[in-house]
Amino acid sequence: MSDTVETVDYTEMWEGLGLNVPAHCALLKAIGPAYESVYLSQENRPEGMGYFDFVMSEIHGLRIQELQDHKADGGTVIGTFCVYVPEEIIRALGGQSIGLCAGAEWAFPEVEQVLPRNTCALIKSFMGFKLGKVCPYIESADLVVGETTCDGKKKAYEVLGELHNTHVMELPQMKRPEDRALWRAEIDRLVAELERLSGRTLQADALTAAITEVNDKRRALQRLNAARAAAAAPISGKDALLAVQVAFYDDVPRLTQMVNAIADELEARIEAGVSVAPADAKRILITGSPMAIPNWKVHHIVESAGGVVVAEELCTGSRYYDTLVPEDGGTIEEMLDAITDKYLGVNCACFTPNEARVDDIVRMAEEYGADGVIHYALQFCGPYQFEGFTVEKALREAGIPVLKIETDYSMEDAGQLSTRVEAFLEML
Repeated sequence: MSDTVETVDYTEMWEGLGLNVPAHCALLKAIGPAYESVYLSQENRPEGMGYFDFVMSEIHGLRIQELQDHKADGGTVIGTFCVYVPEEIIRALGGQSIGLCAGAEWAFPEVEQVLPRNTCALIKSFMGFKLGKVCPYIESADLVVGETTCDGKKKAYEVLGELHNTHVMELPQMKRPEDRALWRAEIDRLVAELERLSGRTLQADALTAAITEVNDKRRALQRLNAARAAAAAPISGKDALLAVQVAFYDDVPRLTQMVNAIADELEARIEAGVSVAPADAKRILITGSPMAIPNWKVHHIVESAGGVVVAEELCTGSRYYDTLVPEDGGTIEEMLDAITDKYLGVNCACFTPNEARVDDIVRMAEEYGADGVIHYALQFCGPYQFEGFTVEKALREAGIPVLKIETDYSMEDAGQLSTRVEAFLEML
C-alpha cells in the first residue's frame, strides 16, 4: 500500500462481489466517524500509526482489490473467525488468510430470523454481515474455515454453510493425548480441503517459508507489545489493539515491516521518556472475549477515563502472537505436528480445565505492571462468562483488583460502563 491517498471509486468491484452497495456505503459512513472519534482524537500518537490510519481508510477498498488480484493470479482467499485456524498452512498452499467482519451490529433483525436472539454479538455480527451483504471479505473468500470454540458458533456454522462454502474444524475441549490426536486429525483434514480447493499439494519448502513469515509477524507484535511494559506507556491501548486487529487481514510481510518500524519508534520513546498517558494513569490489563474491528468500546472508555490499557489477554491480543511454531524444519509431518501443538496451546475459555489461561492473566498483570484487570465478556458468551468467576477468584487471591464487565456492541450502556470504570480507576 502506498502512503499516497488517492480517491478511488470501488463501486464496480463491490457490485461484482455481490454487495448491497447502498447498505455497504452506510456501514462505511458509520465506521469512519467512529474511527476518527476514537483514534484520530488522540494526542502524541506514534508516527508509525499513520500506516494503520491509512489501512482503515482503505479497509474495504485497496485491501479488497489486492485480494482480487491475488485470486486472479491463481491464489485463494480463506476467511476465518478464530486464532485456531493455522495461517501457516493457508499461506503454504497459496492462500491469503483473512479475519472476517464480526465487530459491529448489522442486520440483527434478519439474523434473529435464523438464530436465537440471545446469541452473542460476535456470532450475530458475522451472520449479519453475511445476510446483509456488506462484508467484502467474506464475499471474497473462496472458503470460510470455522471452529467449534462454542456451541453458538458450532450451530451458526450450519446456517452459514447454507450461504457460503464453509469448512468446520472440530476443536477438542480438553488437552489430553487423545484430544491432541483429534486435533492433529483435524489439521490433516484442513490440509486436504485446502489442497482440493487450491489444486496444489503441500510442499515442505512452502510450509517452512510460511511458518517463518507468520512467526516474523508474531515476533513484530511481541516487540510492539513488550514496549507497553515500560513505566511510561509509549503507545495507547487502543493503538496497540488496532495493530493486532489489522494483523488478521493485512498483507503479512508488509504488516511485519510496519509493526517493526513502530516497535523501533516505541523503544526510542521509552529511551526518551515519552509517554501517551500521565505518570499517575492507572494501568489496566483487559482479558476475555475477542474484540474484532470496530469493537474499541472498552479500551476507549478506560482511556477516556484517564487510565491506560497496557496489555490484552485476548484472541485479539496475546493469544494471537505470544507463541511461535518451531522453525526447525523437517518433514511435512513433523511441521504439522509442531503446528498442531502450537495451536492447541492457545488458552481459550472453551477448554476445561483451563488453569493455563488463569496463570497467563496473573503473569501478564505482573509483567506489565497492571494496577487492575478488567474481565470483559460479551453478553451470552457462555465460556467467558463462566470462566470470569475463576479468573476473578485467582486475581483476588493474587492481590490484583478486578472489574467484571458484560456488554455487547451497542453504545446503549456506554454511560453506565463509564461510571463503573471511573469508579474502578478511582478505587485503584
